[in-house]
Amino acid sequence: MKRVMILGQPGAGKSTLARRLGARTGLPVVHIDRIHWSPGWVERAMPQKLPLIRSAEAQESWIIEGGLSATYDTRLARADTLIVLDFPVWMRFWRVLKRRFEYAGGQTRPDLPENCPERIDPEFLKWIWDTRRLNAEKNREMIARAGPEVTVYHLRSPRAVRRFLAGLDAGRVSGQEAGHGTGHDRTAGASG
Repeated sequence: MKRVMILGQPGAGKSTLARRLGARTGLPVVHIDRIHWSPGWVERAMPQKLPLIRSAEAQESWIIEGGLSATYDTRLARADTLIVLDFPVWMRFWRVLKRRFEYAGGQTRPDLPENCPERIDPEFLKWIWDTRRLNAEKNREMIARAGPEVTVYHLRSPRAVRRFLAGLDAGRVSGQEAGHGTGHDRTAGASG
């Protein structure tokens, strides 16, 4: 595990998993939100984003978590591990709301640039709801597109994430959680 691509919809825990995985493996962590946003919630233009992500992808080792689907193909081509977090929308809404209170008072999450205090607005919540199926399908498509050299973890619950991390801590990953890029559905933790 040298180059890890983590995908999932808002509130799935991509950033948290990336930090935990980085702490366990020593791999550098790249948060796409730090590429997408400049301080003060100013969105970078695509011509500014692409060189930043391409530079990260070119490194020998990394954990890159987050969207920017325009770079999925090149990221997956370099990845040896793909982790897709695929949680129900109600759970993700809860986590986004919880995160808002956890970082209240103008605090910025560690996966965002400075001066990007946590915020939730109706437009963001509507976007989570409106894209719940389409974005989940896109993330699952990445599983099917992973080549045989890519180990895939399709984690569908917080329990599956905990099992994955525990397996990593024990020097192994267990059962059906891991697979190799055969295009088959490699899933884990459908419940609990």
